[in-house]
Amino acid sequence: MLSQSRGAVRRRPSARAPLLVCLGVVLAACGSTTPSPSASAPGLASPSASAGPTATALPTPAPTPSYTNPPDAALAGIIPRQIRGETVHVPGHSQFAYTPGDMVPAYGDLALRFTALQVAFVEDPRLSLYVARVAGELPTTRQLAPYLATAGEYVGIAGLHRKEWKYRTIAGRVAWVRPEDNATAAGTMIYTWTGEEYVFLLIGTDDRLNRALFAELPGEKAKVVEPSTPASAEPSAEATAGS
Repeated sequence: MLSQSRGAVRRRPSARAPLLVCLGVVLAACGSTTPSPSASAPGLASPSASAGPTATALPTPAPTPSYTNPPDAALAGIIPRQIRGETVHVPGHSQFAYTPGDMVPAYGDLALRFTALQVAFVEDPRLSLYVARVAGELPTTRQLAPYLATAGEYVGIAGLHRKEWKYRTIAGRVAWVRPEDNATAAGTMIYTWTGEEYVFLLIGTDDRLNRALFAELPGEKAKVVEPSTPASAEPSAEATAGS
């Protein structure tokens, strides 16, 4: 089981100098007269006067989805194998057919930078986890906002309502969280967040289990805002001058 609407892990095969021509002119020697090195044959341009080929700049290829999923032991290794007494199944990369390109419907242009994908699941209570390694600069959790609606749809949420997602601080770390709707089982909660080199998408029907797994995975710490000193606590200019 990998998604509340997709069932168990599906198995399917993954989708797929310039040529330089030198011309030598040989002049026959006449008697003892030797041609001057500067002499050139009539009608032939001096090599220095010939214009070389003009290089044409090629456009930089646009990123494209990757429909191959290479082995990534470090990625698989961040997922715990047991949470709150429940077994977390982490199949080997050859045992599931999901690829980074399959996450484009969920994360759009961000998924074009996914280089490896790992899935995991708990059978009962139902829980599914997708983790993708990101090439280049990692977005913050807050920067996942443009993808929330489609990430929810990807794991079975029927309504594409951005407002249902809330940006939460959970045990000192941040995540986007969304509750169930009429397309999911009662008690279902969805989480998405970033941490280290990864983007995470988690859906489960027992929120205690969801949060326990969230706590074991890499994440982004919430920023601590230092409280400002109340103006009344600042010494006045008169008091400072008189001291």
